[in-house]
Amino acid sequence: MGGWGKGRGIIFMEDVQKQQAKIAMPIDRVGVKGLRQPIIVRDRESGIQHTVADVSLSVDLPAEFKGTHMSRFVEALEHWSGDLDYTSFRTLLDDIVVRLQARSAHVRFVFPYFLRRKSPKSGASCLMDYTCRVDGYLKDGKLRFTLGADVPVMTVCPCSLAISDYGAHSQRAEIRIRTRFHGFLWLEDLIEIGESAGSSPVYSLLKREDEKHVTESSFSNPTFVEDVVRAVGKGLADHPQVDWYTVEVESFESIHNHSAFAVMESQDIE
Repeated sequence: MGGWGKGRGIIFMEDVQKQQAKIAMPIDRVGVKGLRQPIIVRDRESGIQHTVADVSLSVDLPAEFKGTHMSRFVEALEHWSGDLDYTSFRTLLDDIVVRLQARSAHVRFVFPYFLRRKSPKSGASCLMDYTCRVDGYLKDGKLRFTLGADVPVMTVCPCSLAISDYGAHSQRAEIRIRTRFHGFLWLEDLIEIGESAGSSPVYSLLKREDEKHVTESSFSNPTFVEDVVRAVGKGLADHPQVDWYTVEVESFESIHNHSAFAVMESQDIE
């Protein structure tokens, strides 16, 4: 029998996805990724910020079903408000669970978040972008919500500085912060905790007097990758809204053909 039929002027289409799977094994997540969606994010200085997110949407799939209905993910996103906060995120996940008749759903938004930064000496102003992300996992009506930011910093090697007659090797490092929290947590808080942990923040725009200041101040504050991850961990542990965190710091070494990294994770509250 074909995938569709016709009777009394009505076209009937077979629901192939609901057919029995040949291999009856459950799938943890099945869905779509690579969607692009305009979103509105809370901005501490301006109130709101408009940006664009890369979106992934998925659900669990029981063993007996052959497939899921991929178009329903896009329909759910189309009907979503685009306002990236806890309430609207929960609404999107609830809608996906209903549309896909699923037990659990996962949504991920990865987006650039822009802050205006002033150079340390000249005061020259320029936008800096930070890769941020929101993950939501809804299962049996319970939502787990994770907020994160990737923060670039500069690090100067303490060992190199101590043993060298001239200078020391320095490099850019990336701090990847993921948190769960209660109340409201600003992305700016995560970014500031990260930027304060390195030898120096990095900037989009530096004049000569700024470069001199950044170089000299960073060499007076050398940091191992271990120092950076501990400083970020302490900053998050001390934050009144943060309940759980994980931090990874990757140092893109300038004199080695590899990266150095360190990871810390707090005790899970659940």
